[in-house]
Amino acid sequence: MTVELTAAPTRPPSKTSRRAGTAARQHIMGWAFVGPFAIVFLALLVAPLLYALYLSLFQNQLIGGERFVLFDNYLKAFTDPDFLDGAWFVIRFSVILIPIQMAISLAMALVLDVVTTAFARFSRLMIFLPYAIPAVIGALMWGFLYSKNFGPLAEIFGALGATAPDLLSRELVFFGLLNIVIWQWAGYYMIILFAALQGIDPTLYEAARIDGANQWQITLRIKIPLIMPALVLILVFALIGTLQFFNEPQILRYLAAGAIPSDYTPNMYAYQQAFALANYNYGSAISFALGAVVFVCVYIFLFATRKRGSFLS
Repeated sequence: MTVELTAAPTRPPSKTSRRAGTAARQHIMGWAFVGPFAIVFLALLVAPLLYALYLSLFQNQLIGGERFVLFDNYLKAFTDPDFLDGAWFVIRFSVILIPIQMAISLAMALVLDVVTTAFARFSRLMIFLPYAIPAVIGALMWGFLYSKNFGPLAEIFGALGATAPDLLSRELVFFGLLNIVIWQWAGYYMIILFAALQGIDPTLYEAARIDGANQWQITLRIKIPLIMPALVLILVFALIGTLQFFNEPQILRYLAAGAIPSDYTPNMYAYQQAFALANYNYGSAISFALGAVVFVCVYIFLFATRKRGSFLS
C-alpha cells in the first residue's frame, strides 16, 4: 500500500501583510531621503547650537578654570551698555531700512509684471544679480566706491568741482551701510514679489478693466492685496536678517577709519568677545541673547500682522 504525500497549498499573503510591507518600504525610503539632510542638520546646526548653549552657562576664570554660573552671562548681557547700544542701533537701522527696501522691491516687481519685453527679462536678471554676489565681496566693492581717496565717486565729484560725501565717515556711514544692504537684497525680495504677482489669475484683471478700472486701481485694489502674504514673508526675512547685521559693517570697519567700532552691532560684539578677547562663554551668551531679541521682535510683528498675512498659519 502506498501513500502519496502532496505539498500543502501555499497561501497568498494577506492584505494586512502586504500593507505592512508597503508601509515598511515607504518608511525606509522616507528615511533614505531625509537621512542625509538630518545628519548634516544635526552635525552642523543643532550640535554647534547645543555646544554654544553649554558654553554660555559657564564662566572662564583665571583661577579655578570654568565655573557653572547658569544665567549670569545672560543677565550681564541684558545689562551690558555695549550690547544694548548695538541692539538699539540694529532696531533703528531696521525701522529705516525695511520700509525703503520693501518699497523699492515692490515698485520693481510691479513694473516688471506689466512690462513683458525682452528688456524686462534682462532687467530682472540685473536686479537680482547683486544677491548672487557674496556679501563680503559686495562690501569690499562698495568700500572702494565710497573711498574719498581713490574711489570713482570722489573723481566724479572732483570733475564737477565738488567734494564727494564721505560715506565712510562717522556721520554718514549709517547711510553707506543702508545703501549696501538695499543693493544686496532688493533684487531677491523683488523676485519673491514678482513670483507672487505671476500667480494671480489674469481673469481678475480682465474683469476689472471691463468694470472700467485703470492700471493704478488694479495695482492698488487687486495686485497688492493679493500678494500681501508675500509682503509679510519678505518683511519677516528682512527683519531677521537686519537684526543679525554683521558682514557689511565687519568688512567696512577696516576701511572706515574708526567710524565703525568693534561692538557696532550685537553680532560684531559677540564676535569680538569670542574671537578677539577669547571670552567664548560671554560671546555665546550674547549670541543667544540676540536670538531672544530676534524671536521677540518677529513674534510681536507676526502677532500684529496676523490678520494681514497668513503664510505661517
